[in-house]
Amino acid sequence: MSGVRKYKSLRTLVTRLRDDLSNPTKPTSLLLVYAYNRTGKTRLSMEFKDAGKRKNGGRSDTLYFNAYTEDLFIWENDLEGDAARHLRLNSDSNFFNGLKDLALDKTIAGYLSRYADFEFDIDYEEWKVSFRKGDAEDIKISRGEQNIFVWCLFMAICERLLDGHTSYQSRSFLYIDDPISSLDDNNAVSVACDLAALLRRAASRKDSNGAAAPIKVIFSSHHSLFFNVMCNEIGRAKEDQPKVAHKRYFLHRPNGDDSYILRTTEDTPFFHHVATLAELQRASDPTEGKLYTFHFNALRSIMEKTASFFGLAVISFCLKAINNEEDRALYNRALNLLSHGEYAIHEPTEMGEDNKDLFRRILRDFVHEFEFNVPDIV
Repeated sequence: MSGVRKYKSLRTLVTRLRDDLSNPTKPTSLLLVYAYNRTGKTRLSMEFKDAGKRKNGGRSDTLYFNAYTEDLFIWENDLEGDAARHLRLNSDSNFFNGLKDLALDKTIAGYLSRYADFEFDIDYEEWKVSFRKGDAEDIKISRGEQNIFVWCLFMAICERLLDGHTSYQSRSFLYIDDPISSLDDNNAVSVACDLAALLRRAASRKDSNGAAAPIKVIFSSHHSLFFNVMCNEIGRAKEDQPKVAHKRYFLHRPNGDDSYILRTTEDTPFFHHVATLAELQRASDPTEGKLYTFHFNALRSIMEKTASFFGLAVISFCLKAINNEEDRALYNRALNLLSHGEYAIHEPTEMGEDNKDLFRRILRDFVHEFEFNVPDIV
């Protein structure tokens, strides 16, 4: 299958990604990777970092952002006084190398003001950050606001890396996995545009002598809107800016084991809902698939997105395309009843045989009536 390759381990997949970025005859500055949650994106980013250490005698060549990065910030909630709360930085991490010398406050504040309305103070001697809003000092910010602050700090560090600061000159790769969780769509677009601008700068970076010195980048995400904005911002021509040589991939782990499929998505982003339909078709295969109760939730979500695309808010729009009135009524009842409830994905419950048959019928008719071109990713 053209544009699709299978890898038996994270290590072999990382070799492929590094080869893409280091190919001397066909250089690529940036890889954009779309993958579902629980595909192994965080582990992939750590394996990429570890591969660099193995290659460079224990010295890291990658500045990365992933779930581990956010864990470097821990709240001190002042349980006794219940007044002076702050965020403590893990000073043992190499992530903060040279932080005292980077003068990041102004750069962080510049980014933060675009997404939030609180302010901060960094105590570099005590390795802590306090927050304020209006007259309120030492406030506890929300998890979403904390994630925004951490991301702005990372973006500021990236700017110093691109500026050539000595603390980060061993880093020749940036690996960014799922930058922000719990973002509303408006902020997702803003953050994606800012990140795309930074990565374009990384791709076209030059050294002090004017020679090309790009920082190579891998960006991965499960957030379909974020990913599509990144693809559009990186792919389109910008006035007075060089074109960014990049590749786009859909990363898939079809059997839940340690084998991975990497699919080239060519000129357009790989749309999340179409990929999900392919997953549902695989799960509904009578001989090799397994259907769980949460698959009804996924199918209903796809129908809602389809209706939304046509400017409507309810899935009855999708069901109206089905000719048989009895089937329409049955499918509507099934989707309303079976796509609600607390279905744990980590401890899934397999469907009964009757519900499996019903699910297959709904999926088959939906895909047929709307003529989806579902990719053969499995």
